This record gives sequence, structure tokens and C-alpha cells, in this order.
Amino acid sequence: MKVLVFGGSGKMGSAVAWDLAKNSKVGEVGIIGITGRRENTLEKTKKWINSDKIVLHTIDVNNRKETMKLMEQYDVGAITLPNRKCSYKVVDMAIEAELNIVDILEEYHRRPDKYEVEGLEIPNGMTLDEYGESLHQKAIKNGVTFIDGMGFAPGLTNITLGEGIKKMDQADSAIARCGGVPAEEFAKNHPLKYMITWAFEHVLREYMVKVDVVKNGKIVEANAMDDLEKFRFNQLGKDEELACAITPGMPSFLYTRTQLKEFAEKTIRWPGHWEGAGVLKECGMLDSTPIEFKETKISPREFLSHIMTPKLQPLEGETDVCVMWNTVTGIKDGQKMRIDYYMWEKADTENGISAMGRVTAKGEFRP
Repeated sequence: MKVLVFGGSGKMGSAVAWDLAKNSKVGEVGIIGITGRRENTLEKTKKWINSDKIVLHTIDVNNRKETMKLMEQYDVGAITLPNRKCSYKVVDMAIEAELNIVDILEEYHRRPDKYEVEGLEIPNGMTLDEYGESLHQKAIKNGVTFIDGMGFAPGLTNITLGEGIKKMDQADSAIARCGGVPAEEFAKNHPLKYMITWAFEHVLREYMVKVDVVKNGKIVEANAMDDLEKFRFNQLGKDEELACAITPGMPSFLYTRTQLKEFAEKTIRWPGHWEGAGVLKECGMLDSTPIEFKETKISPREFLSHIMTPKLQPLEGETDVCVMWNTVTGIKDGQKMRIDYYMWEKADTENGISAMGRVTAKGEFRP
């Protein structure tokens, strides 16, 4: 099998390529870097993976003809791109090229989230909803398998909550709590007790957009960072104080789990993070709309990302952890029932793979 990894030189993409290269069922792993990255970034990734299976491609994914020609040489595509503009563009091309694909960024769910589309290009004459539906219909017509939302959240959270729901006669509530944070001993070294493990600008987007959740059996709109919940994680040999708040994620549950009276996805952080992020939001630093500043225009969020990114990169020897606590409540055999799913995943220091990379990038090959 030949697999083409889009964004293969990024934090998640390189881990995906590493995992694929170790699999005996994979004969070739093609890597396309994020548009704008230098060739030496791809070479660095290839050197780290250290496998003859790795083939580098330096084409620009904005070149539709060239990209689709490359797609024809592969059996499957894995999309690990950092924003919706790139991801939707590659999905569109892959479906047309009849390349089966897996995407880890989000659930396309035929109803693309309308907030801050990140440059997502919609065909003339279509609405956003119509575009999502058109991709679905085109995939059916071309016989393309498109598996989306196959990361941490969406991804692992959907699977665990779905499993809990299946075990009940009637599921009433499903709450996903998950996130990547610095290992506890390193949190104090970074502002907001946060460490970058994937696309930071997309993280900031998720702190600003409106989010559809289910409350009292109705779909309602909430603000990102609403419903702050502080809790103690005392499972799997851990005893840590953490906090979580609403962020966008798993929107398909709104349409596929209509029996739920309560549903939300929340992102886990260390205590104090959400309060600090809230101050930045209140001050307008998370706004994406450019403002006038000294005879030029600048996006507060882009400026903040530029300033903070160097301070949030892991220092030498620092590692991250991925935390999950998902809860389903309902009725089984006439009795109230609750099921909790827990995870505390550490980084692979031997191979240099972050905890987020381990959780998000590892794949499975099924008959």
C-alpha cells in the first residue's frame, strides 16, 4: 500500500508518516509539506523517520493539476493540514482524483462550521452547507471513502462516547473532556501553562467561535470558553487538579445523537489557563479582524500568535501529556447508569513523539 501524507513535515503529519513507515503493510509513504515550508524541513523529517519508504514531494498543494496527478500514484491519503482552507482544498481534489482519504482536523459532517472559515474557498453559487453536502455526494458518486474527524477530538472522543451510548437503553447526556497540556513539571515554564503541540492559530480560533451544544434537549449556541468546569483527575495513578471549558468539536453528535438532552465537548487545561485566555479575549487580543495600528493594519490574533509562539514551544527535554475524561449518563434496565472513560497518555521520549502525536497519529489497518 502507498500512502500520501499531506502536512507530513508538521507536528502531527510527521508522526503519522513515522507510524506508517513502521507498518509492514505500507510500501511507500509520500510526504507533502505545508505550503510555504522549505525543502530542508521535509529532509529533516525524512532523516528523523530514517526509512527507505519515505518519498518527499515539494509540490504546492495550491496547484490543483499537479497535486491531483500526484494523488493518482497513491492508494490512500492522510490529511494532517493545520487549517480549513488547506484541508477542504485537498479533500475536494482527493475526491475528484478518486483517492480514499483520512482527515484528522475536523468533522466535515456535510455541515461545515460557519464561523471563521479560515479562508475556506466555497465554489461560486454555493452556500457553505451546500458545499459540504456536495463533497459528500461527489464522494459517493466517485466511490471514494472519506473518513473525517479521526484525531483526538473529534476522533477518540467520538468512539468512546459512542461506545458508552451503545451500552445504554437510553442515553441522556454525553460530555467529552479532553486536551493536550505540558507535563505538570513543565507547565510553569510557559505562559498560560500551555505548550504548542499542534497548529496554535487554530487553537486560538477555537477560543473565539460560537459553538452549538445541547442543553435541556435543545441545540443552543454557546461561546467558546463558556461553562468552566474545575475537576480532580484521580484515575490511572494520577491526582491532578484540572479545568475544562466549551470549545468546538464533534458537531456530528448534534445530528446523529438526537436523543441526547445534554451534549458538549470541552478542552482540558491546567488551572489558571482559561482565566488567562479569558483576559486576552476580553482585551480583544483573540480577534481576527485587522485593526489600524501606526498607519498599517494588523490582526490582533495573528500578532498575539507571533509573539506567543516562541514562548510556547517545548524547551529541550520538555514533554506533553494528553488527558481525557468522557462521561455518558442514561438508563439501563430501568436503572440510572453512568460510564466514564479516562486517559492519561505520555510522550514517547525514546522516539521523540509527543503525547499528542501518539494519540492522534497512530493508525490501524483493517481487512
